[in-house]
Amino acid sequence: MNIKLFFTRNARAACRLGALFFTCFYTTGAWCQPDMRPSGPNIADKGSAFYHFRVSTLDSADGQRHYKIWTGIPNKKAPPAGFPVMYLLDGNAVMDRLSERLLQTLSAQNPPVIVAVGYQTTLPFDLAARTYDYTPPDGEKSARPGGRKGGGDAIFRRLLEEKIAPQAERGLKINSAGRGLWGHSLGGVFTLNAWLSSSFFHFYYPTSPTLNRQYDGVLAKLAKVEASRFCAKSLYVSEGDGQPGNNPHAPAAEVQDRVRATLASLRQAGLSAAYWSWPELSHGQTFDAGFRQALRHLAQHGEERGACRQAE
Repeated sequence: MNIKLFFTRNARAACRLGALFFTCFYTTGAWCQPDMRPSGPNIADKGSAFYHFRVSTLDSADGQRHYKIWTGIPNKKAPPAGFPVMYLLDGNAVMDRLSERLLQTLSAQNPPVIVAVGYQTTLPFDLAARTYDYTPPDGEKSARPGGRKGGGDAIFRRLLEEKIAPQAERGLKINSAGRGLWGHSLGGVFTLNAWLSSSFFHFYYPTSPTLNRQYDGVLAKLAKVEASRFCAKSLYVSEGDGQPGNNPHAPAAEVQDRVRATLASLRQAGLSAAYWSWPELSHGQTFDAGFRQALRHLAQHGEERGACRQAE
C-alpha cells in the first residue's frame, strides 16, 4: 500500500470536509458557524413585481455601529386602516433570503410593509454589532463568547423606535396597531424583552430565542407579568425541536419545556400568547422558517387588535 498516497488523499478529503463544515449556514441539521461569505444581490437589487424598496442608512450615537435599513412597500393601495408593518432583525440575512414567491403570497392578502434592519456590511451578519444591540445588560457577564460586548438592547430599542421606524414609515399610511417585530436567536431575546418593555409594537415574533445561560431570566419575568398591562400585545414564540447538539445558542430541551409552560400560563391569564413548533428543524434552520411565518401571519392578522380574555 502506498502510505504517502493514502494520507495525501485523506488529507485532501479532510480539507474538503472542513471547508464544507465552516461554510455551511443555518440550513443544515448539524450546528456550524453561520456562512459569512459576502451576500450577492437581493430582491431589492433585482426588483419585484409585488413590492418596491427604498434603502436608508443610520449610525449609532456613539459611532460604533452602522445600520442599513431596507423598506419594502407593497405595490398596491393601502387599506383604510393603513398597512401593517413588520420589523425584521438581522436584516442583511433576511434580505438575502426574501423571495419573490413569498412577496407574491403576502401581496394576495393584507401585505405588510417590510422593514429589514441590518448593518452596513456585505456580510449576512455583523456579529459584534448584533451581539451588542440584541442583548440586555447583565453586569459582570457583558462580555459574550468570542469577546463580543453586549448589553445594548435598551439603546438599540430606542434607536429602532425613535429613529429607524419614523424614517422607514415616512410618507406611508401605516396601521400603528399592526406593527410587528421579529428576531432570531439573540434577536429572539431582544424581541422577548421588547414585549416586556415596549408598547411600540403589537405583534412580537421571537424565533428560537437564546434563553440558555445568562438570558434564561427573561422567562421568570414573563411568568410574573401583570396581565392587564399586556392586553394590547400578542406574543408568538417559535422553536425547532431538532437536537441542539453543541450549539451554544440553541435552547436546551428543558428550556423549551419552560417556554411552553410559561406561554400556557400567559394564555391562562387571558393574554394572546402562542407557541409554534417545527419538530424537524434545528435552531439555525428556524431562521428562514421563522421570519417567513411571521410575515404570513401578520398579513393575515395585522388588522386584529389585542385584548385580554377572561382568565381561565
